[in-house]
Amino acid sequence: MENERLWATIQLENMEFYARHGCYDLEKKVGNRFSVDVRLTYDASAAATGDDITASVNYLEAYRVVRAEMEIPSDILENVAWRIGRALKRSFPAICRLTVKVSKIAPPLGGKVEKVSVTATL
Repeated sequence: MENERLWATIQLENMEFYARHGCYDLEKKVGNRFSVDVRLTYDASAAATGDDITASVNYLEAYRVVRAEMEIPSDILENVAWRIGRALKRSFPAICRLTVKVSKIAPPLGGKVEKVSVTATL
């Protein structure tokens, strides 16, 4: 079937980083732990039929893109998620839809909270 397309989704889950995202001076100075999940949907037809990683979304390279964006401090998680999404789309033009979830682990809210998360879909 010549015109048949294979849509594939790659998920990178629970990537953990130490970063300095936050609105408050202490968060920017001390930093915090974060986890990131990304879900990348793309046309994998050429990669699948050719068994060719260069036609795929290389998840090692995707991880490197996420890591680089996590190193850039931001005040709010929405900005972090947006930057990650834009950088992934620039790096992998085959992506047609992606979801990025950024979670701050044990945020300093004055009580026990496991994490706070922002999910963005581009």
